[in-house]
Amino acid sequence: MPKLRLDQAPPATLPLRFLLAMPCWGMAGGALLLVDADRALLTRWHPATLALVHVWMLGVLGNAMFGSLLQFLPAAAGATLRGWRGVPWLHGLFNLGVVLLVAGLHGQVRGLLLAAGIVLPASFAWLAAMTLPGLWTAVGERLLRAGIATALGFGLLAAVAGGLLALLLGLRVPWSLAAVDAHAALGVLGWMVLLLAAVARVTMPMFQGTGRVPATVQGTWLAVMAVALPLASAWHLAHGGDRLLPRVVAVGGASFAIAALGLQWRVPHARRNALYLHWRMGLCALALAAMATFAGRWLLAGALALGVGLPLLVGGMALEIVPFVGWIALRRRVPRGVQLPGVQRLLPDTRKRRVLFAHGAVAPLLLAAVLWPQPWLARLAALAQLLAWSVHGHALASALRACRAFVRRVGQPA
Repeated sequence: MPKLRLDQAPPATLPLRFLLAMPCWGMAGGALLLVDADRALLTRWHPATLALVHVWMLGVLGNAMFGSLLQFLPAAAGATLRGWRGVPWLHGLFNLGVVLLVAGLHGQVRGLLLAAGIVLPASFAWLAAMTLPGLWTAVGERLLRAGIATALGFGLLAAVAGGLLALLLGLRVPWSLAAVDAHAALGVLGWMVLLLAAVARVTMPMFQGTGRVPATVQGTWLAVMAVALPLASAWHLAHGGDRLLPRVVAVGGASFAIAALGLQWRVPHARRNALYLHWRMGLCALALAAMATFAGRWLLAGALALGVGLPLLVGGMALEIVPFVGWIALRRRVPRGVQLPGVQRLLPDTRKRRVLFAHGAVAPLLLAAVLWPQPWLARLAALAQLLAWSVHGHALASALRACRAFVRRVGQPA
């Protein structure tokens, strides 16, 4: 396991601005579903559905991944961030792009779609330029760095593909539905799942007390996914859509979920904390999403993966990262000799379990609204999502309030 380099961690405000945006977008997704309850969960092609999917994928998951990477790469992977002082601008550019895309898709506004088609790929390119050179020059943990770099490459490719689709939609140029499938596969499997699998190699043993997948096994899996995903995407585009690409996505997602669940199996009951439970539930949802993808149930697969599974995985990690970032900030500001509170005191496990309970209430309602599309069920799911993300945001804010309260107690300027 790599040694943490706390002195290389970036200023707390850099990752926090992304991580705190995550629950705000989660609440926005609940509000959007509440408004479009009669149409958002009927078909994957409705403008309201496309807008909701991108709120989840970019607003919630994208912000979480951007923020987590900015914290993880210097502290755990030893990768220097290039031009890190521009992170506030990157945060603004990325979230502006998400707003433009969601509003453009929802209202089919050409100007907003054209702007989003430029802004969002630019933000992913900026992130890649900030992180990939440092990954290349860092030493040690080659598999970890290779996994993150591969995921970043697929994320950039998915962003470029999505930007082209937004431009074509804004220009009213016809495009193939197979291109949307390829874009989604690159984003979900290539960007999200590969990045989670790479980072889990460090975070699962560190925070959940699991073992690690043998390096040869994970390296082989990464190489197979890195080759199979672009080849299957190209085949899918060339043949106007077939079953190969969904099967690659299903196998990739299921293999990650099953392997991680297997690692969790041997964790002693005493160490099965809130993060363990977040990941257990999220991994089960991801495995079910893979089964739905294999069966061609696209709307159900999207709800399981983007609405339940992946938010539980990245949201659970955010509950660990935010107090850890706050603790590092305290370590830098408080004079030596002053005993710092433990990270777990800044955000106790009981509060994290409340967040899990709130998110757990969303899952059955959202799945019921997909399987039996009724506006009243969709509204219940929307209200539950609004509540869950407000509880999540309150928990993250409470960790930062605990840091400020400790600073005031020891007499340091806030």
